Amino acid sequence: MRFDYSEQTAEFGFLQIRPLVLSREEEDLRLVDVDPAQLICQSTKALGNGRIQSLYDIVVVDLHRFERARSQEVADAVAHFNAKLSDTNSPYLLIGVGRWGSNDPWLGIPVEWDEISGARVIVEAGFRDFRVIPSQGSHFFQNLTSFQIGYFTVNPDAGEGAVDWQWLTAQPAVGEHGCVRHLHFTEPLLVVMNGKSREGMIFKPGQHPNRTGSD
Repeated sequence: MRFDYSEQTAEFGFLQIRPLVLSREEEDLRLVDVDPAQLICQSTKALGNGRIQSLYDIVVVDLHRFERARSQEVADAVAHFNAKLSDTNSPYLLIGVGRWGSNDPWLGIPVEWDEISGARVIVEAGFRDFRVIPSQGSHFFQNLTSFQIGYFTVNPDAGEGAVDWQWLTAQPAVGEHGCVRHLHFTEPLLVVMNGKSREGMIFKPGQHPNRTGSD
């Protein structure tokens, strides 16, 4: 038996739509070798492209004091600092361990998107005892591309960058809840991301690369 479909109306359905964001950075950034002492963070798994030079604040979850059994408390503390900084229209760098927005609190910090909405750059570092694969395919991380938020994955054991935890710990905090600390600086941080190579660097306040950009 044959069916004649010639007179039937065709339908087209979307299974999934992801936002496509075109970078405003016209320069093809090229990351050059720098002194690691200049950097807060370096990643070979970064999302984003361009430079961010207007960050004076960091909200950081201390790797050495973080306890996965208390991840919900950590999420509440992060939300507190996010609300405080958002009230003063102060974008910030967010550094944590495990997955941000994880449904499983044992794999990360179970924040909702509006609880970190003021972050301009987000760093997701692996745990001390095992590596967590980032959930870039979730709707949570689609917001990163929609709002042009820089995103760094760091897993030193896999050769995917590093975070200078010792330097972060040594900085005085203007606010602290458990293992979550709010750092403020008088000079801005510099964030450089190369969308083609997926490399990213976050420079300490007052530090700048010797050279970035095209010849």
